[in-house]
Amino acid sequence: MERFFERLLFSTRWILAPVYLGMALVLVALGVKFFQEIWHMLTHIVSISEKDLILMALGLVDLALVASLVVMVMFAGYENFVSKFDIESDSEKLGWLGKLDAGTLKLKVAISIVAISSVHLLSAFMKLGHIASDKLLWYVVMHLTFVVSALLMGVLDRISFASHRDH
Repeated sequence: MERFFERLLFSTRWILAPVYLGMALVLVALGVKFFQEIWHMLTHIVSISEKDLILMALGLVDLALVASLVVMVMFAGYENFVSKFDIESDSEKLGWLGKLDAGTLKLKVAISIVAISSVHLLSAFMKLGHIASDKLLWYVVMHLTFVVSALLMGVLDRISFASHRDH
């Protein structure tokens, strides 16, 4: 009975597989939005100002950062919690695949959130005349909160788990 229960409990990890498939659909949606924004930028390139072009470029950087974050969470999460990827040795393999544990993945997510927040904050500074100063202050406070949180997560990770890792 105990063995059956343990096997059943262990096999429930496969419930996560459709979640990671859903992340792949999010990646498709981000790709569509990315190319939609590029199309909009290219079709209006003559009429947009330099400032608007920079803001559009920051938006594209933001989409690329979020898409990279989705890939990282999708692959590392699947490999950590569901099953190892069975990739042939002669095919392409991501260098970090199999090396990100749950703690390192959380740290990378936090760092990615800081990078995304930085892009949004820079975008807000580019629109200084159009954003209320109290709203801008909250952007800065939120960004600094993300920075401090990521820094503290890194310190705690280093203190707690660094001796257990071999990379």
